[in-house]
Amino acid sequence: MHPHEDVVVARYLVTAQFGLIGLLVVVPGGSGWAVPSALRIACAVLVVAGVGIMGLGATSLGRGLTATPLPNQHAELRTGGLYRFVRHPIYTGLLLAATAFAVASGSLVRLVVLVLLIALLQGKARWEEVRLARRFDGYAAYAARTPRFIPVRVRH
Repeated sequence: MHPHEDVVVARYLVTAQFGLIGLLVVVPGGSGWAVPSALRIACAVLVVAGVGIMGLGATSLGRGLTATPLPNQHAELRTGGLYRFVRHPIYTGLLLAATAFAVASGSLVRLVVLVLLIALLQGKARWEEVRLARRFDGYAAYAARTPRFIPVRVRH
């Protein structure tokens, strides 16, 4: 069972995430820059790919999928499939789709909302990872070898 404070924070994070996604969609597009047709098409493909990545990531969690970043009683540490490339493929897919959508819209305001969404997901993932490390003995080793969102390790 999760402490009450964790449940409250988890719900806040999910509410903020969906609020920013909603804002990204309802904020007027255009008036920022002209978007060439080829870029719009490429972005549409990336939106579909992002949604697909989200779906695959969610499906592979099975009964462990929750609406909040708190693992439920069915959760298992997933390190295969998309989880072998990134720790948070659902967030990866969301970020890919949201970025492509914002770029294709030609809206500076949507780009600002996108930056806020990226910052929120970064914080949400870090918060979630603390709870996952508490729940799963192998999580720290998995996190050390697997990137968070982008399936490329950047050397420091």
